[in-house]
Amino acid sequence: MKTNDFDYYLPKNLIAQVPIEPRDQSRLMIVSRTDGAIIHSHFYELGKYLRPGDLLVFNDSKVFPARLYANHIKTGREVELLLLRNLSGGCWRALVKPGRRMKKGDKFVSVKGDSRIAGEILQVHEDGSRTLQLSGEENLETLGIIPLPPYISTPLRDVNRYQTVYSRSQGSVAAPTAGLHFTTDMMNSIRDMGVHLLFVTLHVGWDSFRSIKTDDIESHEMHSEYWQLNECAAQQINLARKERRRVISIGTTSVRVLEQAANIRQHEDRADGLSEEVLGSGSGWADLFIYPGYKFRVIDGLLTNFHLPRSTLLMLTSAFANREIILKAYKLAQEHKYRFYSFGDAMLIL
Repeated sequence: MKTNDFDYYLPKNLIAQVPIEPRDQSRLMIVSRTDGAIIHSHFYELGKYLRPGDLLVFNDSKVFPARLYANHIKTGREVELLLLRNLSGGCWRALVKPGRRMKKGDKFVSVKGDSRIAGEILQVHEDGSRTLQLSGEENLETLGIIPLPPYISTPLRDVNRYQTVYSRSQGSVAAPTAGLHFTTDMMNSIRDMGVHLLFVTLHVGWDSFRSIKTDDIESHEMHSEYWQLNECAAQQINLARKERRRVISIGTTSVRVLEQAANIRQHEDRADGLSEEVLGSGSGWADLFIYPGYKFRVIDGLLTNFHLPRSTLLMLTSAFANREIILKAYKLAQEHKYRFYSFGDAMLIL
């Protein structure tokens, strides 16, 4: 498959610039991955499409203030940094804008009142990112800003609207947006139905808003993202699979955690003998690239937003449901004026 197979045109007026209020008032498209049948609904009606015993898997990662405005030490000009990953010892992988102003050895500083962060560019990578050394990174909560995706130009009045109500593990540069639709009351109501809720962690990185540049999908290199799945969650998922209860992933990031863990378990089984367990607990760096042809081992359903063209997220969704079904659903969503991307409406694939 080619990257162009996942391209589509979207009018700018369908890109949601602000979140809808309350959270659960978004529209919800129900898509059958067997025959492509579509139902138009609203997110607060999600419970109508769930069953007692279903297991919903949420990503509890929290967005950290990863955007930093600073000044070049020599020129005084302003530069913008997006911190992608803390490597260790004050070293970070980051994007810098404008890149031409920040070469290896260049230094910068950000100051506000008594808070100060200084840094130096250590390395420039082929993909345009930088490795940099920071001092004063403990001041990120004061000097940093919660980053919004580049297609959102309207300032956010309440930064907590770019966090899920259940976020707790800080480390993402973008929100796991499928979860933005949930309210605490709604989650309690779903629990009362007999639906099980559990939480995993994947710190969302650069690939969530980066389009694929290569013509051949398999030539694309995924950036690694840190994931964690505890023993209790792994046992609950294995039990649900054994009892043939549905496992429904809330967002593509949760999918990547589950499938990464399942792939590790399959590899271990080949070495040590077969296991009845689909996956095991663990943590590490996920670089799993899911596109059509991938065999899913864990999930039976996926709740997700409408994604950018040529994106890894659109490819993952197409792998789960079938590319033709997804692109048909996207076309219908445009006709019905659904809102797209991070603050947009949702799709439930069953």
